[in-house]
Amino acid sequence: MEYKEKAEYVMEAQDLTFSYDGKVNVLEHLDVAFLKGKITALLGANGCGKSTLFKLLTKNLYPDEGKIALYGEDLEGYSLREFARKVAIVHQNNTAPPDRKVETLVGYGRTPYLNAFQTAGSKEDEEAIRWAMEVTHVDLYRNRPVSELSGGQRQRVWIAMALAMMTDILLLDEPCNSLDIRYQIGIMKLVRQLNREYGMTIIMILHDINQAMTYADVLIGMKDGKIIAEGEPQEIVTPELIQTIYGIELPVTQINGRKYVLAV
Repeated sequence: MEYKEKAEYVMEAQDLTFSYDGKVNVLEHLDVAFLKGKITALLGANGCGKSTLFKLLTKNLYPDEGKIALYGEDLEGYSLREFARKVAIVHQNNTAPPDRKVETLVGYGRTPYLNAFQTAGSKEDEEAIRWAMEVTHVDLYRNRPVSELSGGQRQRVWIAMALAMMTDILLLDEPCNSLDIRYQIGIMKLVRQLNREYGMTIIMILHDINQAMTYADVLIGMKDGKIIAEGEPQEIVTPELIQTIYGIELPVTQINGRKYVLAV
């Protein structure tokens, strides 16, 4: 598989096919590439294949056919430790022991750099942990048990743990799931800050079309295991695309020169 260096793709899947039961393909001959330094949002109705694609990109599943490249190298050639030094991941559902303190949990992000039975403690580890907590604003409650935090605060802690890995790529699986609107906006602004100020390439699954249109540089719309639309959100989102992806008619309006979907 050729790596498209000129386009600066950090991850690329080619001819990707996957089935859970060996009979029905959830993804079939799918091609997709993710641009360096961009925020890419995956959208689609439940069952469209976006979560399966996410699991393949994060080495939680392996393709039946096709390949995924990371920086031009076959993803299968990366050990989990090597992969974790390149790509940080925040899954949708995360748990921690109820007495685990915030700083301790964030410190787990340094695990890919440690030897067996070693704990984070070097100057490099301390600097990474401090930066991750500061940029996510969880340093304010570094000594509190994670179980005492609100849902939005806990999500920031999980993101901080991922950031402590000091990677250039961050993958987020529905980062705003089950959060109230205040925390949703806060998380999305954090995502944009990580991209704009620190140059991180971010790939995330979102359900909210307006959030994708506001914060993402690239939108990838999926249906039935295939990519049916890809491009700049403000350009490609139309009532016809929404009808195709979600099977519902929703108007698209413009406010101050930007498109928004009206859920009416």
